[in-house]
Amino acid sequence: MPANAEPLVFIVSGPSGSGKSTLVQSVLALPGTLLSISCTTRPPRQTESGGKWYNFVSEAEFERMKQAGEFLEFAQVFGKHWYATPRRWLDEARSSGKNLVLEIDVQGAMQVKQKLPAAIAIFIVPPSRAELEKRIRSRGQDSEDEIARRLERARQELEQYTGYDYVVINDDRERATKEVQGIVLAARCGVKRNQDRVKDILKSFGG
Repeated sequence: MPANAEPLVFIVSGPSGSGKSTLVQSVLALPGTLLSISCTTRPPRQTESGGKWYNFVSEAEFERMKQAGEFLEFAQVFGKHWYATPRRWLDEARSSGKNLVLEIDVQGAMQVKQKLPAAIAIFIVPPSRAELEKRIRSRGQDSEDEIARRLERARQELEQYTGYDYVVINDDRERATKEVQGIVLAARCGVKRNQDRVKDILKSFGG
């Protein structure tokens, strides 16, 4: 990251089963990136541990953090559990000189874009409803009612794709990975972001 530059903030959203977590991992494989670990009030799944993708907190602790203004965004999903992005990750990105990656839902993405208009929002789209349902069912974690809710929520989220800067259709993982990484790398090469460095180089020419 250029000296004294604000960290780039990348928002990655997409319906459950779209493959966004896998694509986020490909972004984090690039040097100079930092994952924002979300807070949630939902209980951890059997395969999850706190501090990797989520920090699991009580309803009371979540409310305390919200009232204290510790969240950059927060949203309630399916009318049940709360999710949020702690502001401290933006501070951590600044101090470490890294770019911040947020994997959050559409509600949270719109909140972040309002507060950080320069944030780059990427929406991950499944190739079809049938393929999305197949992916959700293959996990074997959800009841029929839950699958129906997830598919309806996916439809609602897809309707909001125009609020994003980029869309990546995840019908081929290798291609989608290259596209997401390409968005991040291109953003790092922006003229405004690098103008101070270019001016310094010009000075070396006596300009």
